[in-house]
Amino acid sequence: MTQALPKLMTFDEFLEWKPENGRYELHKGVIVEMPNPTGKHSAIAGFQAIEFGFEIRRLQLPYFIPKECTIKFSDNTGYDPDAIVLDKQAVETNESRWEKESVITRGDSVKLVVEVVSTNWRDDYGYKMIDYEALGIPEYWIVDYLGLGGSRYIGSPKQPTLSVYQLVDGEYQIKLFRGDKMIESSVFPDLNLTAVQIFDGG
Repeated sequence: MTQALPKLMTFDEFLEWKPENGRYELHKGVIVEMPNPTGKHSAIAGFQAIEFGFEIRRLQLPYFIPKECTIKFSDNTGYDPDAIVLDKQAVETNESRWEKESVITRGDSVKLVVEVVSTNWRDDYGYKMIDYEALGIPEYWIVDYLGLGGSRYIGSPKQPTLSVYQLVDGEYQIKLFRGDKMIESSVFPDLNLTAVQIFDGG
C-alpha cells in the first residue's frame, strides 16, 4: 500500500499559518513546536538582551534588539532565536520583509544571535550552527546553562558552558566559557560579563 508523504510547508506558508501564541520554527519544511521556555531560560535570554542593550546605548552603536524575529534560511527553513542583535542600517537598506513580517534574510543584517539550550540541544549545536554559519552570521552564542549538550561539544564531564562561535574566513571558530571566565565577544569587546553571571540570569 502506498502511503502519501506529508506535504512540506514553504516558509511563506509557515508565516501565514504561524499562530500568535506558542513558539514554532520551520525545519526543512516541517513545523517544529519549540519547548515552552522555563523561567530560568526566559530570565537568561532577557538578561542578555538587557546587557547587549546597555552596550549598544553606552557605545552609541547603530544596532537594535527586536522583541521577535524570524531568520529565513531557505524556502523551507526559519528560526526564531532567543536573542538577536541587528544592524539598523543593514536592516533598513536590505531587508524588504522586515517592516511587515519581522523577517531577516541576510547574515550581514545580524551582528549576534543567541540560543539558550533546552531539551532540543541537538538543534542548537547541529542544524542551527550550520545554518547560522552558512548565512554568514558573524557571532553565535549557545548558552547551555544546564550542561545538556553532547560531550563532543562541551567536553566531559558535562558542565554549564557558554559556547561563542565567531566567523573567521567563512567558518566558525569556537571558544568555551565556564564559571568566572570572562566572555570574549568580537561584537561587544568591552562586555564585562562572566559565564556564571549569564547562567544566573543576572
